[in-house]
Amino acid sequence: MQGASTGLPRIPAAPRAIREGVALKHLLGAEACAGLARNLSIAYPRFDARGFRERAMEGLEPLELMQRGRHLAGALHAFLPGTYARAIDVLLASMTPPRVEAEAFGLEEFFYLPHSFFIAEYGLEPRFNGGRDPFEVSMRAQHALTTRFTAEFSIRPFLVRHPDRTLSRLRRWTRDPNPHVRRLCSEGTRPRLPWAKRIPALVADPAPVLPILDALRDDASLYVRRSVANHLGDIAKDHPELVFGICERWLAGAGDERRWLIRHALRHPAKQGNREALRLRAAAR
Repeated sequence: MQGASTGLPRIPAAPRAIREGVALKHLLGAEACAGLARNLSIAYPRFDARGFRERAMEGLEPLELMQRGRHLAGALHAFLPGTYARAIDVLLASMTPPRVEAEAFGLEEFFYLPHSFFIAEYGLEPRFNGGRDPFEVSMRAQHALTTRFTAEFSIRPFLVRHPDRTLSRLRRWTRDPNPHVRRLCSEGTRPRLPWAKRIPALVADPAPVLPILDALRDDASLYVRRSVANHLGDIAKDHPELVFGICERWLAGAGDERRWLIRHALRHPAKQGNREALRLRAAAR
C-alpha cells in the first residue's frame, strides 16, 4: 500500500490473516503509532509527532483492539487542529491512496481504525466543529475511509443520530463506482454487524434499509453481494418471514449469482431445519 502519488510512506506492515497466539490488539502498537505520527507530519508539518506518540502509548498496553482505536482517536484529537473539519482535512491528506479493487481488506488496514473512531467520536457534534453542522464533513470522511479500511463502524452512530439523512446518503452511494463504498451501504447497516453496536430501530424494523438491499442484490461485485446476503441473514434471525418473502420475490427472474445470494442468506435458518428456508434454498438451485 505505497502512497506513491502522495509521497506518503508505506503504512506499517501487518499479516493478511490472524496468526495463532498473536493478539489482534498488537495491530495498533508502537509501530502503528509511529506510522500515524510520520504520515500526519507529512500532511501537517505543525503536527507534534513526539507529543502524539507519547500520548498514544500512555496506557495503551492493557487495551484491546477496539479500545485502542478509541484511545488513539483521543490522542489524535489532542494534537490535530481544534476544528473538526480542519482535523478531517489533515487526516484525509495523510491517507495512502484509495483502493478500487473489489476484495476484502487485510489486517494491515486496521491502521485506520483510529480514524474511524475519530469520525464517530467528534463528527456528530457541532461543538467540535466551531458550532457548524459537521454532517457533510463526516460523510466525506467516511466515503474516503471506506476505500482504505471500512466505515462500517463509524457510520452506525450517524444511523442512530441522523437516520433519515444517513440512509438517504447511503441510498445515493449504492450507485458509487467504488465497490467498497457500495458495500458500506449494506455492511454498515447490518443489524447484527460483528464488533459493532446494535442499531435498535433497524433491529426492530429493517424496512428503511430494504431499498438499499434491493439496489445491491445484482451488484457486479461478489464482495458487495456477499454483504447483502449476510445482511439478509442478520434480518432473518429477528424477522424470518420478512426475509422469506424477500427471497421469494427475488427468485423471479433470478440468475445464478442472485440464486447464490439467496442460498447464502438462508443458510442459518436452513441449518436449523426451517422448512420455508429449505424450500427456498432448493428453489434457488
